[in-house]
Amino acid sequence: MCVRVGILTGGGDAPGLNAAIRAVARRAFQLGHSVSGVQNGWAGCLDGGAIQELGPDDVRGILPLGGTILGTSRTNPLKVKDGVASAARVLRRHGIDAIVPIGGDDTLSVAAALHESGFQTVGVPAIGGDDTLSVAVALGESGFPVVGVPKTIDNDLSATEFCIGFDTAVGVVTEALDRLHTTASAHHRVMVVEVMGRDTGWVALAGGVAGGADLIIIPEFPLTLGDVVSHLYRRRGAGKLFSIIVVAEGAHIPELEDEAGAASDTDAFGHVQLAKRGIGDALARKVEAETGFETRVTVLGHLQRGGSPTPTDRIWATRLGVRAAELITEGKSGVIPIRRNGEVEVVPLADVIGETRRVPEELYALTRVFE
Repeated sequence: MCVRVGILTGGGDAPGLNAAIRAVARRAFQLGHSVSGVQNGWAGCLDGGAIQELGPDDVRGILPLGGTILGTSRTNPLKVKDGVASAARVLRRHGIDAIVPIGGDDTLSVAAALHESGFQTVGVPAIGGDDTLSVAVALGESGFPVVGVPKTIDNDLSATEFCIGFDTAVGVVTEALDRLHTTASAHHRVMVVEVMGRDTGWVALAGGVAGGADLIIIPEFPLTLGDVVSHLYRRRGAGKLFSIIVVAEGAHIPELEDEAGAASDTDAFGHVQLAKRGIGDALARKVEAETGFETRVTVLGHLQRGGSPTPTDRIWATRLGVRAAELITEGKSGVIPIRRNGEVEVVPLADVIGETRRVPEELYALTRVFE
């Protein structure tokens, strides 16, 4: 029996999304299914006007491309009256039997709600054999089969060791630090590099260690301005005339709260939108004022989301995407393939959205070795 599999990408874009789309689709085609692409994340499930069939030609040649051919948004059906039920109705109306949402905790929290709203399974003949498989069939106005795929450059989903986009983002930070080292050394400057990481410091830590940063500041372990200034004076006293500081955008330095500016607006998922003049700018200005050391700031921003994915992101997007399509065929719902101990494992969606995976103290201690 042919099952129609829907695919959507939600939240911030990330390198490797197209590789995951391709993997889900190619494996679904191989298993005899048809595939539909939902445009612009969960928004496409609400307006109903942005769902199109995908064929083999539509996913050919997209493996190395950044971004997402399906588009994305931060639309949250949980904030819309009857939003989850409406999304399920739209999907059914387009003949979609199961959905594979590729995203982070926000996208997957909607996926979990879609799954948990209730469905039953029935046995149907398996594709290419005499066995039976369970295909989840939505009942009434609620319930829909869902298998997620983990994506976020922040790499902060619990249960999984890897999220699509993280490796490429870290590579961008590392390359930036390699380039900034030469000009920092030549001009004897302090270079402050602001990277993404609203709630966690995985990108800052991995990119900072790989790029040889002298100080890394992340949300999990706040520092004071005095800590930063003392660090810089120690380096100068040791004859090191330049410094590279990596700071995650969501890091907290008490003395800079006013300097960084207020940020009161929130998005559809309740996340505070950070000030346009962020912590990197505020830190650079304070450091120069306090020490007299010439200081410059580089905000990498959306550069970390763009460009072609690394081989690691391509390979793991492929492995996780293929497994997601297989789980649909097996009649599974409310689950997600993840990387654990270097292998693909399957866990409930609730396991990856239950809490934020934060940088542990023992790993952050590694940065102290190189201060």
